[in-house]
Amino acid sequence: MIYLDHNATTPLDPRVLEAMLPWLGERYGNPSSPHRLGHEARSAVEAARGRIADAVGCRPSELVFCSSGTESDNLALRGTVRALGSRGSHVVTTAVEHHAVLHTAKALEQEGIRVTFVPPRPDGTVDVAALEASLCAETVLVSVMHANNETGVVQPVEEIGAILRARGIVFHVDAVQTAGKHPTHPGEIGAGLVTFSAHKLYGPKGVGALLVRAGTPLHAVTTGGGHEHGLRAGTENVPGFVGFAEAVVRSYEALEQEGARLRVLRDRLEEQVLAAMPESRVNGAGAARMPNTSSLSFRGVDGESVVLGLDLRGICASTGSACSTGEPEPSHVLRAMGLSARQAQGTVRLSLGHATREEDIDATVTAVVETVRHLRRITSDRDDAA
Repeated sequence: MIYLDHNATTPLDPRVLEAMLPWLGERYGNPSSPHRLGHEARSAVEAARGRIADAVGCRPSELVFCSSGTESDNLALRGTVRALGSRGSHVVTTAVEHHAVLHTAKALEQEGIRVTFVPPRPDGTVDVAALEASLCAETVLVSVMHANNETGVVQPVEEIGAILRARGIVFHVDAVQTAGKHPTHPGEIGAGLVTFSAHKLYGPKGVGALLVRAGTPLHAVTTGGGHEHGLRAGTENVPGFVGFAEAVVRSYEALEQEGARLRVLRDRLEEQVLAAMPESRVNGAGAARMPNTSSLSFRGVDGESVVLGLDLRGICASTGSACSTGEPEPSHVLRAMGLSARQAQGTVRLSLGHATREEDIDATVTAVVETVRHLRRITSDRDDAA
């Protein structure tokens, strides 16, 4: 099997699993318990928090553990609106955000919050001037993802952050696709709130975090015990947090070398596919992109059919966000970039990872070309018969 769906999830690093195992077995204490097992668990949680903070560039006290990137995004948006409701009721985000942000913003609209969805340029990057023009005295929060999960396009978050700091507006960045994979550490972005997810960087599923810079106003959105500085109630997932920390540290240690390696493989993939399939395109080409991500659109075929054809050949790919699987509508990201519905539906996302090798790329190119040509012949024959 060739796995090229790393933006959906990554395999658990064996070293991460090894670090987690004791906390899945004999070291099972609740971190809030007063006895020895509880103290051991508490120490493990705080050690994990410290390791992640060192890697991403923040204080341990600024990290709030969550159950996922989605929960972290919800806490960032809903918590900021609750904290600053008396100051204003306007939120700005982009039309190409992950559904965790996009759907939360739309839910806030239904609760009376005014939301501006800034459209991207055709290459998928945010128009900073348009975003700045959307700001007003009522704006309390701006949320922009660091890199898009479908196209890999990297947004100018540092530039946006500088504008917002000067105006005293809270900035949230969803760094789920860049943490441990992009040379800009989350702590260097200049955002008050930053979202992470463990399973995107070879850690366990069901674990995330929100970086909350000191002084950033935020209210809890769940009630219960006073866990995580009072911002996220619920018994801590000790093995998950320990694994998260191990995954973060390992990812940052290999970041520069791995990024360069994957960029070469991605470019090889795209060059060969475009050469063999003239009526195809790379979405986001020309923009800064994550080195492991390629979004390819093919004329005259359905992307889901291509993915199924690749699966029959032992290649795991996707049409886009795993959170959108099964939805009948074409990708909101690609539509916002100006692709037609047919172009968006003819798109396949290939996202590379640690196990991807040159021979995998060559095999994938052959499979993609043969699958697309086969599907085009079927379509052509059907059209002729009609």
